[in-house]
Amino acid sequence: MGRVVRLFGRIRETWNRSRAARPGTERNKEGNAGGGSRSHNLFEAAAAYVSACVDDDQDRIDEAAGRVSPEALSFGVNELACRAVLALARERDEPPRDVARALLGLPAM
Repeated sequence: MGRVVRLFGRIRETWNRSRAARPGTERNKEGNAGGGSRSHNLFEAAAAYVSACVDDDQDRIDEAAGRVSPEALSFGVNELACRAVLALARERDEPPRDVARALLGLPAM
């Protein structure tokens, strides 16, 4: 359970840092400089962020969190969690609710 709590704590910290560090439109102008750069995929950012959190790599965490807005990162992490629980549930032939509770260290219902 502690890993999940730490993960969401890091998301919250990163969100707060990014809001304080960047003016709203400045980042958008930088991201589109030169006209040839592609926008970052929120799911790529979420996957990079979560894997960096698992590895406890603060540099990678900060880099992944800077790719997209905090709202998009939060949505991407949520979507990744949903898909991971569903994949594990199918693999284990168990209900997603039971898998999610087991991952969080909660008793079965």
